[in-house]
Amino acid sequence: MQDPLARYPGYVLRRASAAALAKLNERLEPLHLRHADVALLMLIDAQPGVSQSQAGRILDIQRANMVPFIARLEKQGLIERQQIDGRSRALQLTPNGQSILTQARQRVDDYEMALLNQVPASLRAHVLPILMALWGDSAP
Repeated sequence: MQDPLARYPGYVLRRASAAALAKLNERLEPLHLRHADVALLMLIDAQPGVSQSQAGRILDIQRANMVPFIARLEKQGLIERQQIDGRSRALQLTPNGQSILTQARQRVDDYEMALLNQVPASLRAHVLPILMALWGDSAP
């Protein structure tokens, strides 16, 4: 039976996103990480000292979800929090976090290459610009 919703770009984009994230998570599982974990580790690496609230805004993670998310990565020994002022905490990678991130980056890079290789070569240069256009005002 053919999926009657396959003619809707938004539906196909959601399905493609879910499938892509599932495959990426399979590659990250041996490191005990998920795609969101790696995104946060990459953000902290790029912006050492970023606050929890800034990280949540950048990654579009609800405040209520940030606290347990950060606590879990801290418990794994990947990040540490440092008090900035009375309410804010800066995030830093631990040496173990940096090591795990190096391994995760390689898996992500390999995955991204495999993902793009599924697209015909003549269309590959268009994939990211199209996705950025669909992302719209939220794009960096």
